[in-house]
Amino acid sequence: MIWNETKECMGRDEMRNLQSARLVKMVDRVYHNVEFYRKKMQQLGLEPGDIRGIEDLNKLPFTTKNDLRDNYPFGLFAIPQSEIVRVHASSGTTGKATVVGYSRRDIEIWQECVARVLAMAGVGKSDKIQVSYGYGLFTGGLGVHYGAENLGATVIPMSSGNTKKQITMMEDFGCTVIACTPSYLLHIAETLQEAGKIDKIKLKAAILGAEPWTENMRKEIETKLNIKAYDIYGLSEIMGPGVAADCEYHNGLHVYEDHFIPEVINPETLEPVAEGETGELVFTTVTKEALPLFRYRTKDLTSITYDKCECGRTLARISRFKGRSDDMLIIRGVNVFPSQVEAALLEIGETSPHYLLIVDRINNLDVLEVWVEVEERFFSDEIKILEDLTKKIAHVLQAALGLAVKVKLVEPKTIERSEGKAKRVIDKRKLI
Repeated sequence: MIWNETKECMGRDEMRNLQSARLVKMVDRVYHNVEFYRKKMQQLGLEPGDIRGIEDLNKLPFTTKNDLRDNYPFGLFAIPQSEIVRVHASSGTTGKATVVGYSRRDIEIWQECVARVLAMAGVGKSDKIQVSYGYGLFTGGLGVHYGAENLGATVIPMSSGNTKKQITMMEDFGCTVIACTPSYLLHIAETLQEAGKIDKIKLKAAILGAEPWTENMRKEIETKLNIKAYDIYGLSEIMGPGVAADCEYHNGLHVYEDHFIPEVINPETLEPVAEGETGELVFTTVTKEALPLFRYRTKDLTSITYDKCECGRTLARISRFKGRSDDMLIIRGVNVFPSQVEAALLEIGETSPHYLLIVDRINNLDVLEVWVEVEERFFSDEIKILEDLTKKIAHVLQAALGLAVKVKLVEPKTIERSEGKAKRVIDKRKLI
């Protein structure tokens, strides 16, 4: 099913004309309402009138996550606080969150985009969708929730965790669709198998995202649960879940480019790459009122194609992500940077600056183990002292990362030294 055929099946020339008109209007509004962008444009000798259409997009400055942090919390908002109806935030590398604001119209567009995703997955008014993404400042839960309500489906707002209760509600309420991370759904599937309840649930589809996953994982999920699994992509800075998603042909994610203009650039030269070539994904928002962004660098590595899809949609499609151009990890939907771990360990004072992050996927759930070097004296003391320090570090890291971690204390010189860039991460997950 196509939710909005007018926009999702629009001809390329017509789409470019729409994008151009929206871009010109957005640039003019941002120039006059956001001091940060006005100064950036002035430094480049740019005025709003210099942007006449999408062909001038590359004249605009890039925006990075650091720009949002430097203007924390509301410095990039383009509308008065009285017109902000909601804020969300994602975790930051230094404790400062990336704050996102929404106008009433922004929320309506978000609902529309998520409704498109759900319709693409065959979800309709008769379906019951269990939303098992986290609610709160994280955009996942509420983003899918409001989109499902907009579609007319029945929403079961479970949030994440408490697998036993998830399964009980799934069974008792006759849930037909679930939205969560793919690794968590595999965990649910295995718990269902162990309980002998696979045949007692009515699931037909899953809307999965918030972490990297593979085509093999999709097949495993579909086989274990006898359902169809769909990939949803988004990032809070641009909107939240629903920026792009795949259809039943799973041949790339359709980008809702009537709202978000995608580019793929070389992360070193910052120049556009050819269609089909891998580079860093960049978005310009053209309908956002509260937090419009010029050429936001996502750090996600992908390629793009503009061919018409077999499903009939003409929207640009991005390929499965091949990694990131920075060192950020995504673990159970949470953004984790090695620098967060380093900052937290330095605060403790009883550890050396040498540490190692080991990420693995055990029983289909991402697990983070942090190796920390401590002074030799700790190993000659009572076991309880080591245990207490381990608990203390685990507590500090969980507070800093928003994620439970396993801590392993190791003796000095255990972690390999490097003359170049220190190797801080071993990712054992097979994500590509």
